[in-house]
Amino acid sequence: MKKSTGKLLMITGAVIGASAVAAATSFAATKYLMKVALDREAPKAPKGADRLIAGSMEDNAFLAELTNAGERLRTREHEIVEITAHDGTMLIGHWMPCAFPKRILIAMHGWRSSWYHDFGTVADFWRENGCSVLYAEERGQGGSGGDYMGFGLTERYDCLDWVNWVNGRFGTELPIYLCGVSMGAAAVLMAAGLDLPENVHGIGADCGFTSPDAIWRHIANDNLHISFGLRGKIADEICRRMIDYGSGDYSTVEALKNTTVPVLLIHGTDDTFVPVEMTYENYKACVSPKKLFIVPGADHGMSHFVDPEGYEAATKDFWREFDGYTRPVRTEDTEE
Repeated sequence: MKKSTGKLLMITGAVIGASAVAAATSFAATKYLMKVALDREAPKAPKGADRLIAGSMEDNAFLAELTNAGERLRTREHEIVEITAHDGTMLIGHWMPCAFPKRILIAMHGWRSSWYHDFGTVADFWRENGCSVLYAEERGQGGSGGDYMGFGLTERYDCLDWVNWVNGRFGTELPIYLCGVSMGAAAVLMAAGLDLPENVHGIGADCGFTSPDAIWRHIANDNLHISFGLRGKIADEICRRMIDYGSGDYSTVEALKNTTVPVLLIHGTDDTFVPVEMTYENYKACVSPKKLFIVPGADHGMSHFVDPEGYEAATKDFWREFDGYTRPVRTEDTEE
């Protein structure tokens, strides 16, 4: 063997070895991030890691209002409901009827959050405007079953399960609206692509992302400042092992291209966790009647806090237009 050839083989071996180490490191890091994203019990993380992932700073006034309003909602008298989801998972909900209901809302909260935390500030507005509300506890969180969260992929079917529970108990006379914040918004938007009962008259989505891949890519590249290229393929494989979300990939965009359900999309321009561009993408894709409410200066989930009058006016206008709406007949199924 010539010396030059031997040297080339040594260099090649070193490169392959370094690549293997890099791949192993990338896999370990991605596996950790996926556990943070999906596991019921999040692994221990450095202090402040949640703010780094979200890419935003804390607003003390906003957090104080969330905490106080959430505690008021949590301790309000209500009925705790338990159902079995389509896949056998036990789901918990909190039923709060109003005296003279005009409509029923099914509220889906966000990632690593709770029903009372995400909807405490808007709960009085809902109740005072004729809404009986089923506050769901998302799978893999709170009191509901499941080891993993599904980033909307599995929760979209849970939305349908809750609609069927409402109709089974109260009939179909009142219109139903699916409402969600952040991951809950992605779930209700993905549910738009399902064959929903006719009395589902609308969907309200506040700061929802378009797909797990899109939000993970944004967080990795923009908030954590790490490349998502190889990690994206690893993340997709890990996700498929952890949760069963049906055949193929899915997104809110795909759902909204195949829906008859009216949609109200809400987002703040300064959202660094879920960029407002994702809501613009959803709005562009949506083929059903659609409304858009954008709040200048609002960070993630802060639209009602920053502009409560505008938020509530847009919501009431949406209800007035679609409480009596008759959806067109679907011409074909949108999911296998």
